[in-house]
Amino acid sequence: MNQVQKLLIIGFVWPEPNSSAAGGRMLQLISLFKAQGFSITFASPAQDSDFMVDLQEYNVEKKAIELNNSSFDIFIKDFDPNVVLFDRFMMEEQFGWRVAENCPDALRLLDTEDLHCLRLARQKAFKENRFFKTTDLFIEEVSKREIASILRCDLSLMISEFEMELLESVFKIDTSLLHYLPFLLEPIDVAEIDQLPTFEERTDFVFIGNFLHEPNWNAVQYLKETIWPLIKKRLPEAILNVYGAYPSQKVLQLHNKKEGFFIMGRANDAQAIVQEARVVLAPLRFGAGIKGKLLEAMQCGTPSVTTSIGSESMHGDLLWNGFITDDIVDFADRAVQLHQDKTLWLKAQQDGIEIINQRYSKGLFESDFRTKMEFLRSNLQQHRWNNFMGAMLQHHTLRSTKYMSRWIEEKNK
Repeated sequence: MNQVQKLLIIGFVWPEPNSSAAGGRMLQLISLFKAQGFSITFASPAQDSDFMVDLQEYNVEKKAIELNNSSFDIFIKDFDPNVVLFDRFMMEEQFGWRVAENCPDALRLLDTEDLHCLRLARQKAFKENRFFKTTDLFIEEVSKREIASILRCDLSLMISEFEMELLESVFKIDTSLLHYLPFLLEPIDVAEIDQLPTFEERTDFVFIGNFLHEPNWNAVQYLKETIWPLIKKRLPEAILNVYGAYPSQKVLQLHNKKEGFFIMGRANDAQAIVQEARVVLAPLRFGAGIKGKLLEAMQCGTPSVTTSIGSESMHGDLLWNGFITDDIVDFADRAVQLHQDKTLWLKAQQDGIEIINQRYSKGLFESDFRTKMEFLRSNLQQHRWNNFMGAMLQHHTLRSTKYMSRWIEEKNK
């Protein structure tokens, strides 16, 4: 093996940790691979953005790549990575066959973020005013694409235990192809808690979330039309500050000073904002994965009220840092309770810190992940032989996707 191990990350977008939890997650993965001694290049076909991180600060090389362009083949052959990490299944679809063809010995990893097919199937069920059933996943076109991508990869990194179980039970994905790796956070000690703003120093309610993400936009509408009027009736002076990157005109139009409903736009420092708030509200009605906004609330010592979808797979057997309810009236009542009752608030704060320390402390996962990586790289041939479905899909994808891509490339010329 080479002295310095090389990792190529193929990103759907350039990381924006201040815009979304996905951006923060990517920086955590970069840190994890750095600790294992990898030299890292981050490549993406996305346009640069004003809010992307400077990858050089993380000692990561930045490389712009193009879709449907054989220049990528030359690049990857020359770079010759030991490991390739696809950021979401769409990147594996576009570049996976090129990686397999040009660097067949590179370990192929997929970071799913959340299960897109689950999020979309739930969203469709919600909009059709019916309950979601797992059988809905079978008719979702994205399911076929996403599951094929998972099968083609050597290992998929999962942030949600619920989604791992779903893949194993509903889609019969072998456990050897999945690895639980949630958000990787620093544990919180007593000294840090003492430095947080106190109950008395905090005032308002807050919602925070990227508006390009449909579940967030829906939750804000739900707050505005249904939940916030109930809270405002009980607490006439209450204020809700709504923060999120990329607000559309529709979002901005919800701003209403008289109702105490403030659309604040992008948060320059999300942690500072959440630390100043007394309660986080997150009435999510569909979605998937782990909710970065709710973990951030726990890190900031800020209790939250959310739904069963919002809290899914996040707290295990531990108490939530506030309340979980799907009932509108109960949601408003619990929000008021947390806002007004200091004893209840302090208990909720402590429960959130327990969740961070017992379920997301990065020290709990680093060693297992390193061991898994070493095992796969030492037994890659056998691992792939054991995954016949993946090999079959890879075989057919190489042919169908390859020729489609070549045709697009010629057409573009």
